[in-house]
Amino acid sequence: MSQTTNKYPHTFEPLDLGFTQLKNRVLMGSMHTGLEDMGEAGYEKMATYFAERAAGGVGMIMTGGIALNPESIVAGSLEDCDSNILYREDQVGMHRLVTDAVKAADPDCKICMQILHTGPLAGSQDALSPSGIRSRISPITPREMTEEDIERTIADFANCAKLAQQAGYDGVEIIGSCGYLISTFLVEKTNKRTDQWGGSYENRMRLAIEVMKRVREAVGDKFIVVYRIAAMEMMEDGSSWDEVVTLGKEIEKVGATIISTHFTWHESRVPTIATRVPRAAFASVTGRLRKELNIPMITSNRINTPETAEDVLNKGWADIVSMGRPMLADPEFVNKAASGREDEINTCIGCNQACLDHTFQGKRVSCLVNPRACYESEIELKPTDKVKQIAVVGAGPAGLSFAISAAQRGHKVALFEASGEIGGHFNLAKVIPGKEEFHETIRYYNRQIELHNVDLRLNTRVNSEDLQDFDEVVIATGIKPRIPAIDGIDHSNVFNYQEAIQHPERIGKRVAIVGAGGIGFDVAELLSHAGVSASLDVNVFAREWGIDFDNHPRGGVAGVTPQVETSDRELYLLQRKDTRLGKTLGTTTGWAHKISLDRKGVNMMAGVQYDKIDDQGLHILHQDEAKVLEVDSVVICAGQESDNELYNAVNSQRDNVHLIGGAELATEIDAKRAIDQGFRLAAAI
Repeated sequence: MSQTTNKYPHTFEPLDLGFTQLKNRVLMGSMHTGLEDMGEAGYEKMATYFAERAAGGVGMIMTGGIALNPESIVAGSLEDCDSNILYREDQVGMHRLVTDAVKAADPDCKICMQILHTGPLAGSQDALSPSGIRSRISPITPREMTEEDIERTIADFANCAKLAQQAGYDGVEIIGSCGYLISTFLVEKTNKRTDQWGGSYENRMRLAIEVMKRVREAVGDKFIVVYRIAAMEMMEDGSSWDEVVTLGKEIEKVGATIISTHFTWHESRVPTIATRVPRAAFASVTGRLRKELNIPMITSNRINTPETAEDVLNKGWADIVSMGRPMLADPEFVNKAASGREDEINTCIGCNQACLDHTFQGKRVSCLVNPRACYESEIELKPTDKVKQIAVVGAGPAGLSFAISAAQRGHKVALFEASGEIGGHFNLAKVIPGKEEFHETIRYYNRQIELHNVDLRLNTRVNSEDLQDFDEVVIATGIKPRIPAIDGIDHSNVFNYQEAIQHPERIGKRVAIVGAGGIGFDVAELLSHAGVSASLDVNVFAREWGIDFDNHPRGGVAGVTPQVETSDRELYLLQRKDTRLGKTLGTTTGWAHKISLDRKGVNMMAGVQYDKIDDQGLHILHQDEAKVLEVDSVVICAGQESDNELYNAVNSQRDNVHLIGGAELATEIDAKRAIDQGFRLAAAI
């Protein structure tokens, strides 16, 4: 499509790489999707997935990490996964499916393959590392590499790059960060060697340089080679700034086309990609390194809008912006920005629930706000052959997902909502400090309602008689707080979580929160918070997580004490189960949630039995001891119940009634499931 670049001139400026050119400055960053692990069928799905993003306007695509030899694979063994790897010529054909599809979609879109040696994080007993030191997040103790192992590994990097070239890729990325193999050679905590590969920094960076040099020799001059550098590991024993600069300059000397900055190890206890992280929080680090080098640089992390991307480029912080998850959320992101349709972009909210959490759970990746992501060849919203009049009751995530998807297919949709706004429980999430991005999804749905002529009727309660004239009825009335059977639950100082979130000013100074699931943690975050939300201010974020962007100490955090501003409330977060609090939270975000509350002094108690609530407070039994928490407010976060009364009434009177979202199943507040269910029903109806 023709691109209108006036609004985002830096974003849509081509980038000359000498032997080739990028049509714009947007990179779809590397993400493991799980499709790589599914053999040829997975590569066929991946071809469709990447082709849609190429057609959507990105200048360059980086695949998920592909192993270079058997001991570097992510899966448990080579027998488990012989497709997420490229070290034999007979594996080239599967990759050709992807590169051919991308070039057919847009010949000007570059696609590069990330070469990943997981090192100590490999999922097999063949895991390798410089010194045989086990990662804190892996159950496997890796084997210390011999000189022969190192030489063979360097040769395998070069071989993999050459095979990628044969497979039609425009380039490769060598990942030298994140706690994977190359980065474990760089830092002293994981490299205790005394030979030429350890000791001084000159020796510790030798592997990175030799890999880069050998890869360049293998592929020649006219092939993109990106090196992903650990610019700031967020660990006290990470790299110093001088080491980062030294490595960057040496990597440039031996033939890198582009250097891409990375800002974490998997072991780091600083959030870098969650929704609580400010937009483009780390881009200034790339900008600082860019001043030291002479080749283009990529920055990444929480760049999720065209305005943010343009701002980063305008400030000179990078030459290319990497947006991985935003391309999951909306494959048309770039084209929409180019044609002035920013308000139509389905924005990534950084929740990680269907992408990174799925990756670490061994599931296929998708996207909470776009459940079609990675299912493009399986689910399609085809124009309907028979237009139906459809009533949707409830404008929460499930109802909204169904309504706009069905309308997009051509159905006539009336959307009834009892309250004065759409969004359902997203309206609670958006006011939690660190979850402000949920505003974006509500904005997106409002715009889609307009575009697809959904008949939205706010402040409208309906009964079964109101729905008789519709061809199909979809009930998405959501959930309501579950009220546990505790003596005194009707006391005036008891609030459900909706009341507490909507009116925190009514909550007292000493608070007991009953229930420590996601909602309990959110309520604790809100009630313990003071000042500006860290997700909205990079300086506040840096103080709260102990990051020094100005002086860049070792790892970005060495010697820096986190400083958290807290409210004057005393909070108790309680759960019945005698297990670790936060266990049910998201894999990639829950730990940060818990650290945040720990630093704010929230008292967390497991194995609590609730006796009664009275003027004295909350009476409990904890560790076989009767206690009274002398609180002036009790907030109930004890789960949810389906609000399905209307469904029961309508379903008893007519056919073609569908129940979706929390109204159908309310085990937890699960927007991921609700949106997916609404979308799939709309595709089938």
